[in-house]
Amino acid sequence: MLPTFNLTNELVLLERISTRNGKAGSGDVVILQSPENPRKLVTKRIIGMEGDKITYIVDPKNSDRTETVIVPKGHVWVQGDNIYNSYDSRNFGPVPYGLLKGKIWPSSAFGSIGKRPETVDPALKVLEQTNQS
Repeated sequence: MLPTFNLTNELVLLERISTRNGKAGSGDVVILQSPENPRKLVTKRIIGMEGDKITYIVDPKNSDRTETVIVPKGHVWVQGDNIYNSYDSRNFGPVPYGLLKGKIWPSSAFGSIGKRPETVDPALKVLEQTNQS
C-alpha cells in the first residue's frame, strides 16, 4: 500500500466491526485474507462494491489496455495504491466480501485515510499539498 503507508514503523488501528456489519465501502482501506493464499493477509483499498462497473488498466507497466468488469453480488474490487507494483483484483478478480477482516485507520489522527493518491512522485505530492493550502 505504498505510498499510503510506510514500509516500517507504521502504526494503524484495525477495526473489525464495519466489515462484519457490511459497512465497508469504496475508498476504505481494508485487511483481507488473500484469495489465493488463505494463510496470508493483505492490505488493499476497496475500489468497487457489488454491482459497480469497474474499468481498470490491465498491465500499467507495459500498456494502456483497459478492461471493464461488473463486480458480482457479495464481492468487492480491491486494488493497491501503487498501481505499478500491486497484486490485486486486476490479477485475481473480485474478492468475496467474507474475506474482508477489517478496516484500517491511521494512528496519527484516527481519522479517514483519505483519497487514493494520484501520484507516487514525492515532488509532485509536495506540489499538490502546496496548491491545496
